[in-house]
Amino acid sequence: MARQDPLLNVLKEKGYKLTRQRKAVIKAIVSGEKEHLSVEEIHKIAKKLEPRIGFATVYRTVTLLQDLNVLQRVDWDSERSRYELVSDQAHYHHHLICVKCGKVEEVNEDLLDELESKIESRNKFKVINHVLIFYGLCEECRKSQQDQPLTH
Repeated sequence: MARQDPLLNVLKEKGYKLTRQRKAVIKAIVSGEKEHLSVEEIHKIAKKLEPRIGFATVYRTVTLLQDLNVLQRVDWDSERSRYELVSDQAHYHHHLICVKCGKVEEVNEDLLDELESKIESRNKFKVINHVLIFYGLCEECRKSQQDQPLTH
């Protein structure tokens, strides 16, 4: 419950009602935080908590949370948008995406500080943020494909 409290507080502070449906959506997002859920996946989890919740309600709540800057959309492929909670970090974290099973892992180290400094110096450009995504095979998929050669 503690992880959802700040999200509920933002809604309350901005004058939004804390309905059972909104609480279910927030709980679903928090419970699937590491999976970077799509709206469809959030709906599936929220429906277990609040059986009568509709897809449109989930979509509107996700949009509201984006507008309040507590949730952000991440588009890694053309399949569907996924969502993650906004971080307090100066930069967003990086992602590792398995091309076989779709698993998403976060890399919380920012290894690009030196590159950003060079870009800012050489180009007279202030870097506000960056996105770095690595595509490959997760440990489980690598184990299942040990005998098969990797292709680039």
